[in-house]
Amino acid sequence: MPAVLRVAVPVPLAQVFDYLAPDGIEADAIAPGCRVAVPFGRSQRVGVVVGSASDSAVDARRLKRATKLLDAQPLISSELCASLAWAARYYQHPLGEVLESALPVGLRQVKPLPSSAAPALIRNAAIEAEGLTLRAGSKVATLFDLLARGPLTFTELDTRLAGWRGAAARLRKRGLIAITELALRTPPRTRIAGPPLSGEQTDAIAQVAAQLGTFAPVLLEGITGSGKTEVYLALIEQVIARGEQALVLVPEIGLTPQALRRFRERLPARIEVLHSGLSEGERTRAWLAAARGEADVVLGTRSAVFAPLTRAGLIIIDEEHDGSYKQQEGWRYSARDLALVRGKALEVPVLLGSATPSLETLANVEAGRYRKLHLSARPGAARLPDFHCVDLRGKPLRHGLATATIAALRACIARGEQALVFRNRRGYAPVLTCHSCGWHASCARCDKPLTWHRGVARLRCHHCGAEQRVPAQCPQCSNDHLAPQGLGTERLEESLAEIFPGVPLLRIDRETTRRKNALDDLLGSLDPERAALIVGTQMLAKGHDLPNLTLVVIVDVDGGLYSVDFRAEERLAQLVVQVAGRAGRARKPGAVWLQTHHPEHPLLQTLMHHGYAAAAQRLLLERRAAGLPPYAHLALLRADAKSQTPVDDFLQAAVALAAQPDGIALLGPMPAPMPRRAGLQRGQLLLSADERARLHAFLPDWVARLRAQPQARRVRWSLDVDPLDLY
Repeated sequence: MPAVLRVAVPVPLAQVFDYLAPDGIEADAIAPGCRVAVPFGRSQRVGVVVGSASDSAVDARRLKRATKLLDAQPLISSELCASLAWAARYYQHPLGEVLESALPVGLRQVKPLPSSAAPALIRNAAIEAEGLTLRAGSKVATLFDLLARGPLTFTELDTRLAGWRGAAARLRKRGLIAITELALRTPPRTRIAGPPLSGEQTDAIAQVAAQLGTFAPVLLEGITGSGKTEVYLALIEQVIARGEQALVLVPEIGLTPQALRRFRERLPARIEVLHSGLSEGERTRAWLAAARGEADVVLGTRSAVFAPLTRAGLIIIDEEHDGSYKQQEGWRYSARDLALVRGKALEVPVLLGSATPSLETLANVEAGRYRKLHLSARPGAARLPDFHCVDLRGKPLRHGLATATIAALRACIARGEQALVFRNRRGYAPVLTCHSCGWHASCARCDKPLTWHRGVARLRCHHCGAEQRVPAQCPQCSNDHLAPQGLGTERLEESLAEIFPGVPLLRIDRETTRRKNALDDLLGSLDPERAALIVGTQMLAKGHDLPNLTLVVIVDVDGGLYSVDFRAEERLAQLVVQVAGRAGRARKPGAVWLQTHHPEHPLLQTLMHHGYAAAAQRLLLERRAAGLPPYAHLALLRADAKSQTPVDDFLQAAVALAAQPDGIALLGPMPAPMPRRAGLQRGQLLLSADERARLHAFLPDWVARLRAQPQARRVRWSLDVDPLDLY
């Protein structure tokens, strides 16, 4: 009879730990996937039971007893446990930390599960509405009036009043409303009809629907604005009709509100949202609703891939090419790849949607592992925008804009239309310099220039987060005239306001969208019938539908053309096509103006004249010839420390332990492309193999031996399997 529990504890150790079952409970009565509170060192941790055994290698007198069983039934299903165990092996990360990351923060603590009731807002009954001074037409007044008819759940408020949370905070501060809980309400089973489907959309829906109930990875490659979301909605409706659940991943929180609104308008279903912008309680309730099978659709960002699915029917990965699906700190997993692993385990189709598929996905299509469906046209009269290339060589620029570009913007505004001016660099200027002596503001911890954020009068490092005040004079020569160099979104906004006075102007970047639902509120403030200018970063590169936006200006495309990063051209091609796709999505024709000093570059020429598919094929040929992903498989060992010697010693020890493995090339040790960051010296070792199986047969023993090295304790190190970023 099993007497010992095997428990995965969230600590950086690649092992599970043996515990006796809590008092009064037999070990075999506790199923894998249940949480238990266990003593660990001087603290108490919440671990996950992964199995049981009749005995232990640990002396019985030293075995500790789990202090409490937290779940009567497994919180993590057998499928999710197995998928996460696979991920721990594949990414060479401790199982305890992997399992913990799958749980929302509220479930990582020793406390009762939250109520399944929905959080809601209610008017304070003791407050008399008469005589209150609430500005007519304001969101505060609108919200207060909505609640006059009775309490509303947060979910209902999401659909009725965009940006209600800020108004709610102000009303709560005045004591006019309070938070309460309501029993879950069944959503209305009415469906708002969507637009007519094209033949291509109908065919794509039929082909994926025919695969329901089986694992089938399918790429839906559709040009921007071709109606991929309509395909998603039609398929989800069929899945719900079968009594099954759908998991929908989107790359960024900014895309979630508009997707949620559209899904709730169109689907007669309970939809739950999972992303880091929610409160701890909201995430926990949504996760548990999925686990109990109460949620028909789970919509979220990267971490939503861990949602438990008790009756799974379909997994959708929107914008599958997006790099934000790859976790870049701690456990460096790919949500896209893990979604495919889960789809196989759950025996459901996995639909990968993109106008600019990743080269890895295209290589899988080429190899016959994925099926490809295509949407080649925009619905109705909408068509793809025309491209114009502005050669900047020898041209005078006004605030970074060529004369021809300014003329195109002026003509767009004169037509009463809207334009997006894209600059993927936030802040006012990337460098603040002294023209007298050449000094420039740099980060003392990274040896990189500090970005001047003029709006808050701060210099900030975009690498480590350090910041400082803007000096009144040059600290080197005391000159009073410090000047900005380069162009960020703040400076571009200022320049456009000067060139086009009186024209409505929005800036959308990380600084202006920190508040919850801020992006949705900003875009909602645009009058669709009026001319306007939008300055933005890559936050606007995907998913947003602005019908009166007909012109896109990409201020500088040159940064990705000659980078040392082998993925730079792929990312640039995706970015250009995605940003260009914001133009001309309704009946009005669109145009894209690219400013460059290299108009003859093959990538730009291919994109403008033949499109993304041709550019991707050219890049795939280059990757194959160079032996780079997706035709090679990488693992990147990173190390950093306060001085260089421990880094070099650790990486040299790693090379010695590898002992020239068969079929695997070791590149390094070498400094990281950014050798110093946040005050730490950084180095790396790159492993490359032609065969994935050969690399993963080598890694487990090598990593285990690395952990045992004394040099490993003098550095901070990590292994990134399938790295996207070599920094």
